[in-house]
Amino acid sequence: MANDLNKSSGGTESLLHDLRALIQSARQRVLRAVDAVQVQTCWEIGRHIVEFEQGGSVRAEYGTRLLPVLAESLSREFGKGFDVSNLRHMRVFYQAFPIRDALRPELSWTHYRTLLKVEQEAARSWYMAEAATQGWTTRALERQINTLYYERLLATSDRPAVEHEAMCAITPLQTPRDFVRDPVMLEFLGLPGVGRLLEADLERALLDNLRGFLLELGRGFAFVGRQYKLSTESKDFYVDLVF
Repeated sequence: MANDLNKSSGGTESLLHDLRALIQSARQRVLRAVDAVQVQTCWEIGRHIVEFEQGGSVRAEYGTRLLPVLAESLSREFGKGFDVSNLRHMRVFYQAFPIRDALRPELSWTHYRTLLKVEQEAARSWYMAEAATQGWTTRALERQINTLYYERLLATSDRPAVEHEAMCAITPLQTPRDFVRDPVMLEFLGLPGVGRLLEADLERALLDNLRGFLLELGRGFAFVGRQYKLSTESKDFYVDLVF
């Protein structure tokens, strides 16, 4: 029937084009709205935690136990988007960006988590402004940070060449976000990561086989775990496999 419509009406393709544009535009508006609320919420949570910690005797009483205590309750009620690692990011987020009005509404919470990796304040502010102005995806932003784009611009005498190289490098990374495949967004909303189910099933099958192989090797070999978490006071690291 669809083929008949295409043959009988030259306007069908035009209609489909308009409908696709309408749906994509609506999805992007939803993403931006949720992004704005998520960033503001994370900033406010960070502010509350920092101000609570600065309460003198209260801080001494809780010490390093505060975030685990909060995470245990919040994660149980709202999901793992509010675990210790994420609460730590929110606290650091507020400390790095203490003026809420200075935040760029074009950026998502994942953008800001990426920006927190930049220790120098001037560089962090520059990357924030460029990401918002140029419309960088989080993958593009991470690429620019990892390749020291800001530092290379400061050091070079041929700025246009560096800018051209960077633009060409991030072009493949500038793909639109898919709502159902954004794990950070889904965690914040308390929804399951439906976009990761197939990948998770594949990983589980591979690791089950690896575990069985290691057990067959006998003494001297052990499978400890996957995505093994190592934490410091300010950062979390995940090791793919420990055995």
